[in-house]
Amino acid sequence: MSLKRKIALNLSIAFSLLFGIVMLIIYMSFNDFRRDEFKERFRQRLEFTTHFISKSKDFEEEAPIFFNENSDNILLNETILIFNAQKELIYSTIKDRNVTWDSALLKELDEKKIIYSEKTVPEIYAALRKINGEEYYILTSALDTNGKSKLSYLKYLLVAAYVMSTLLIWFFSYYFMGQFLRPLEDLNKEISEVTAHKLTTQIPVQESDDEISILAQSFNTMIVRLNDVFQSQKDFTASASHEIRTPITRMSFQLENLIKLQQHSPETLSSLKRIQQDVYQLSDLTNSLLLLTKFDKENIQSIYEEVRIDEVIFGAFETIEKSYPHLKMDFLISEDTSDEAVLVINGIHSLLEIVFINLFKNAAVYSNNMEVDVLITETASDLIVDVISQGNTIPEEEQSKLFEAFMRGNNSQNISGSGLGLRIVKRILEYHGANIFYSSPLDDINKFSIIFNK
Repeated sequence: MSLKRKIALNLSIAFSLLFGIVMLIIYMSFNDFRRDEFKERFRQRLEFTTHFISKSKDFEEEAPIFFNENSDNILLNETILIFNAQKELIYSTIKDRNVTWDSALLKELDEKKIIYSEKTVPEIYAALRKINGEEYYILTSALDTNGKSKLSYLKYLLVAAYVMSTLLIWFFSYYFMGQFLRPLEDLNKEISEVTAHKLTTQIPVQESDDEISILAQSFNTMIVRLNDVFQSQKDFTASASHEIRTPITRMSFQLENLIKLQQHSPETLSSLKRIQQDVYQLSDLTNSLLLLTKFDKENIQSIYEEVRIDEVIFGAFETIEKSYPHLKMDFLISEDTSDEAVLVINGIHSLLEIVFINLFKNAAVYSNNMEVDVLITETASDLIVDVISQGNTIPEEEQSKLFEAFMRGNNSQNISGSGLGLRIVKRILEYHGANIFYSSPLDDINKFSIIFNK
């Protein structure tokens, strides 16, 4: 997940939680206000009834007229029961129905004097009052339909507001984070375009003192230092190429001329040939080191072309055959290859030749019979080249390090070599988007499989 999305997500979650808590507090506060308001209306209604009883001379006859005329003061679904001191019902607002009540509630009033229950349906507010020297049990019950309706409406309103606000918060958080972090994205784009061949490119720095501008300035400083290091490396490579290869070539030429002379003793001739082999080995080591530092993925992809893999293989074999004239190659195309196979890949002919030159050289040096088999299999998605030779195999514990620089297995003892050949092979194939694997199908069979993605 990108930094922009992480910040936007965390900010949105934080605001959503905070907004949700505020909404919950509003809902609970309004619910408490509704209960308190309804309870106060209950109390006022009870006081009003008490006042009416105290002022009425004939309560039972005047009460119906009073309640009818003051219907605006009546609570919704309100019922009023009035009992005398003997707990006998003397007045009820319930008409044409059997009146029932809780006798335990009347007994409880003897102790508590006032009882309010909001858990019952309907809610009850009861009181024991002494009016004009007589005790009256007044039971008032009602439903807060209006208050609960308002509470329900508020709930739906808050939920809708929360959903809409959350969506808006998420949208604007993502949008504004994108705007705030756009300079960082631009910086990332500029940095991603910097390669070993574009180290002189400077990242644009905005005229501000924020962290992104400071980061861009620091990156530019690092680029300058890296460019100095890479330039020094290039200068050293060019100098080494000229200063080392020239004397090696001269030594090789002079040794060849000396070996051609006939007046050497067998011992001298043998020593000259060993020296010549060491010179060849030094030349191979120098060329290998230069190849490792010369190429990278960016500066070769621009010169890719269509290459026939069979032409590359035969060209590499002709080259290696000059040094190992006794090496024989058996070239085969697998029966699994489709009829539409063209044996063509995108790459650089000269670099791919180096791949097979190194593999053929290993086959010539490490094989028992100076023979190498090349098997090509082409499918709709892959082109596979197997290079197979017979000889001492590589132990399983060494296979994982086979393509590392200067790695030489136990089967290379008493055989000269730089240990860079397979490392160069792997690097060139990586530049071509290909993979190479080593396996040993039989005890004395070495098999290198190269897989090109089409």
